[in-house]
Amino acid sequence: MTFVEFIITYYPRFLSGTIVTIEQFVLASVLCIFLALLAGLMKLSPRTSVRACATVYIEIFRGTSLLVQLYWIFFVLPLFGITLDKFTAGFVAVGLNVGAYGAELVRGGVLSVPTGQWEAAVSINMSPGKRMSRIILPQALVNMLPAWGNLLIELLKGTALVATIAVADLTFEARQINYSTFMSAQSFGTALIIYYVLARFLLTPLMRRLEKIMARQIGRE
Repeated sequence: MTFVEFIITYYPRFLSGTIVTIEQFVLASVLCIFLALLAGLMKLSPRTSVRACATVYIEIFRGTSLLVQLYWIFFVLPLFGITLDKFTAGFVAVGLNVGAYGAELVRGGVLSVPTGQWEAAVSINMSPGKRMSRIILPQALVNMLPAWGNLLIELLKGTALVATIAVADLTFEARQINYSTFMSAQSFGTALIIYYVLARFLLTPLMRRLEKIMARQIGRE
């Protein structure tokens, strides 16, 4: 079987797996961004208890394996009465893990805003909430967007691990096709190409476009 014949035969399964991978990526990204923003701002709180909660979350999920976290969420949490279906467990685990790394990006981005911007916001009697949402966060977002682009690419690649709990994503379909055909180069080569296309030609241009839009919004272009 030639590679073209292989693609014609199995493209429906690769397509369905790619759709599941994109769904996992989008849902995990939403959870990741929310948790990163929340935990990152909590790390900057003047309250020790708030900072401690954020630190515990960040250190646990950065300091342990994503694969182990995935197994804990899917296989161990049911022992404590919390049961998630495999699709939900997949994106929750990836979102929690990458969100811990994102929290440090948020914290660093906020701290990178010049002190003068903070002082100017205080001088015009802006409340802490308005100061953060209108002055600090927009500038911090521009500073951290390049790093977020890299982090989201890592998140996309991390979704491949959900195949280990039988989520029918791209990696799972490639593995199943390989089991039935023993055409490893074609199966995993096709998956590799699809992951590359998603990262290089969809996600990367999107993040670069967003960087330009945000820079324009705050007058850096």
